[in-house]
Amino acid sequence: MTDFRKSLLLDRVLNNEGYLMVTDFKPNMDAVPADNLPDHVPAELVRDLNWAFGYVPVDYDEPYRETERFFKGGAPRIMYVPKAVRGQVSKGAWVVTHYDDITHVYQDAETFSTEGTVAYQWLAGEKWPAIPLGIDPPDHMKYRKLLNPFFSPKAVDNLDGKMRRNANLLLDTCINGREDCDFSYEFARIFPVQVFLDLMGFPQDQLEPFLDWENKVLHSMNIDIQLPALRGILAYLREFIGTVRRESPEGITTDIVNGMVDDRPITDDEIMGIMFFLWLGGLDTVAATIAMMFRRIALDHKMQQYLRENPAKIPDAVEEFLRTQPLVNSQRLVKRDTELAGMKVKKGDWVICLNTAGNFDPNEFDSPREVMLDRQPNRHFTLSGGPHRCLGSHLARRELRIALEEALPRLPMFSLKSDEDRRVHPGLMSVRNLNIAW
Repeated sequence: MTDFRKSLLLDRVLNNEGYLMVTDFKPNMDAVPADNLPDHVPAELVRDLNWAFGYVPVDYDEPYRETERFFKGGAPRIMYVPKAVRGQVSKGAWVVTHYDDITHVYQDAETFSTEGTVAYQWLAGEKWPAIPLGIDPPDHMKYRKLLNPFFSPKAVDNLDGKMRRNANLLLDTCINGREDCDFSYEFARIFPVQVFLDLMGFPQDQLEPFLDWENKVLHSMNIDIQLPALRGILAYLREFIGTVRRESPEGITTDIVNGMVDDRPITDDEIMGIMFFLWLGGLDTVAATIAMMFRRIALDHKMQQYLRENPAKIPDAVEEFLRTQPLVNSQRLVKRDTELAGMKVKKGDWVICLNTAGNFDPNEFDSPREVMLDRQPNRHFTLSGGPHRCLGSHLARRELRIALEEALPRLPMFSLKSDEDRRVHPGLMSVRNLNIAW
């Protein structure tokens, strides 16, 4: 067993997570009692929504089907969760689920701030923000201007050939002389991380240590596990930045270290804020989405065959897979008193945009629970929205396309190996193991 797999098991033991049986999963939409509510929060809007944040594993074909409850049966348009949720929300938060409300939050960046989001570094006493996500407009665009060229469609085109070669080398290992593989573990978790390592100039032998640190920082609820891992990656990044200053190797890190912001040299804290944010974003989301895509087509041979016979439709299919398999629910800090979904929210409140519901809003999407591989238009929230729309969206889409375009011609028709392999966390934890057979 690898160290990475051991760390996953260790986290589950220490966090008492276990694997709940799907038959035990009974989402509750009733109001729940809560102590010490802020005066402006009506008790009748308080809900326990841990089930909606991807913490509970399910075995449904459509892992997000329970979020349909937000659009039926009189569920409140806005709710309040009194307990901390994973990430940097350290107290209660409002939750919005409808497409229009989420759009409003994302587009009004003056009211709904990203300050303090994805701020794991604060646990280690670091005060710099994650950049560019943790910086509000207009300053936000100063950093996007520096970083956008590295993730533009043209830059992604230049990476295409090497990405395809890497994908096929991994597929060789998965396929040659075999009748099954763990596609999530042997391909999905590795392929996008190899791309990220090349892009940044990190050595490829950092793949396993990075994944181990990332798993502990993002997915452990235990500070005794998080903090050593966090200190480990921060120390590594500082050492790597020092090497880049001395040697100027290939990779965008060299351009970041030598970058200019507002016609001045970028500061050490800004470099760390960018490097840590890119590290957080480069390891998890595409890997999880690849695994979710292949799980979906392993369950639906008609869909799988359609993509085999119509490879030109893969870009549209990727967009629909993104819509129907969102991973991240975004948090915003309220900067001034305002109204949201008919409720008064106060400065200092937190708001969680439940993308895992908004992507299925029947007022925005026809037949929202149906996977329509040619859906147009398809304006989903999987890559966020507004000024903070995902910096790496072009790269992520290309990686997903390549995974399908290179794997489907080489893999025979495949299925999940057993019912146990249907299990999935409908969120960032996603599909850690995907055993398929052909």
